[in-house]
Amino acid sequence: MAPAKMTSKRHAILRGLYAISPEMKDTARLVARIEECLAGGVTLVQYRAKSATPALALEQARRIGDACRANGAALIVNDSVELAVAADADGVHLGRDDMDVVKARGALRGRIIGVSCYDEPLRARAAREAGADYVAIGSVFRSATKPDAVRASLENLTAAKEISGLPLVAIGGINLDNASLAIAAGADMVAVIEALFGAPDVRAAARSFMRLFENQATAGPHARTQPRAV
Repeated sequence: MAPAKMTSKRHAILRGLYAISPEMKDTARLVARIEECLAGGVTLVQYRAKSATPALALEQARRIGDACRANGAALIVNDSVELAVAADADGVHLGRDDMDVVKARGALRGRIIGVSCYDEPLRARAAREAGADYVAIGSVFRSATKPDAVRASLENLTAAKEISGLPLVAIGGINLDNASLAIAAGADMVAVIEALFGAPDVRAAARSFMRLFENQATAGPHARTQPRAV
């Protein structure tokens, strides 16, 4: 299979709702849920499966990748450069314990590399200098997925955006009630699991999140304020 060709639209796709897949052993059900959010306008999906066996992870990543390509979206694999290559994904998201960005770039030429910066905006500068395409800050709000995660303030979001100049993801406890705060603070994307895949209507939830970005774009370049952390 030929490598995914993301170079030309790499940055154009890094805006809006960043869907992170829930953990499911039932591949068909998982893919169906992903297809619902894609139908709602999502253009970036991260496959995250901490407990899946290598065989299941590869099967699921490939199936989700097929669904993403059929809908003009991109697939990002969490943590594993090896899985991203094997599944012909469009990129990888790396944490502090994963492969470093420079080495990952050697394996993923022309593909997307995102980096977790936690509550440390200065990590965003280092990620940019190493060749990352986007950075993530969080947990911005209390997260049911990672309840013990260190909290990052809205000011951390603003600082990371200013320091790196890269597309910025806000992650952690994001829902429809607080996503606009992260967007106003500088987030180009909001990463969501529960508020999306736990919604009664995944497609409608995805559309609602995407409308937040459409509204911000309509309001113009001065719409973003610098709110205080809550």
